[in-house]
Amino acid sequence: MSRPEDTLSADIHYNDTEARKYTTSSRIQNIQASMTHRALELLDLSSPSLILDVGCGSGLSGEILSSIPPEEGGPHVWIGMDVSASMLDIALQRDVEGDLMLADIGQGVPFRAGTFDAAVSISAIQWLCNAESSEISPAGRLSRFFNGLYASLKRGGRAVCQFYPKNDEQKKMITGAAVKAGFGAGLLEDDPETKNVKVYLVLTAGAGSTSDITGVVKGMDGVDVLDPRRKREAGKGDIKKGSKAWIVKKKEQMERKGKVVKATSKYTGRKRRIAF
Repeated sequence: MSRPEDTLSADIHYNDTEARKYTTSSRIQNIQASMTHRALELLDLSSPSLILDVGCGSGLSGEILSSIPPEEGGPHVWIGMDVSASMLDIALQRDVEGDLMLADIGQGVPFRAGTFDAAVSISAIQWLCNAESSEISPAGRLSRFFNGLYASLKRGGRAVCQFYPKNDEQKKMITGAAVKAGFGAGLLEDDPETKNVKVYLVLTAGAGSTSDITGVVKGMDGVDVLDPRRKREAGKGDIKKGSKAWIVKKKEQMERKGKVVKATSKYTGRKRRIAF
């Protein structure tokens, strides 16, 4: 079965009809509620917090955040951002308690640094891998999103992103972009090896052993922990300007910004002979 994110962008796919159909489906409501509760369990918030709901849609997940009782650390205050005007219009009609923003997360997270205690995202970030044209780079969209998310969270803040990866390559691309942005990242799968598998990317912002994501997922079964930041830092060194390594590094930086660059070849960085 084809995936909607393979053919259309989210703002076009979720028009008035699709947004209404999505919101009124009892099956989707139950699934969204279950995944939001699971995300809150992984966030492990002990007191009412300010939460960013990434890809909030019509507010189904936000309603759960607002309904958490005090004995479970709630209720939480939330701000939602989504690229679909139709989804946000339905959220307004449903009179959800959170504030709403029309924005494309692939262009970044436009909030002041350290604004949020935590963030959740339910069934949204796989849309960042959508490329409508050759000028749009999924790697660039992912980079802008995770860098913006990292900046918007307080140090030690956590984020849980539930998503549906198309394949293992897409899963690695999304997780790798989060790690490059500075997050400690852990992948958790519920109901693995079944058609109902749910993938959660559990992130923590800020370095240090006390806030590392491995402390969150320690002891959980089926968790793949990725935190190669120390390995990358150990290999840092001065790179000579104009060398092949310097050129490749600059190309990677441009790709992360969403630019289209020429492929690296054996001729990259070679000096031309002086012609007389």
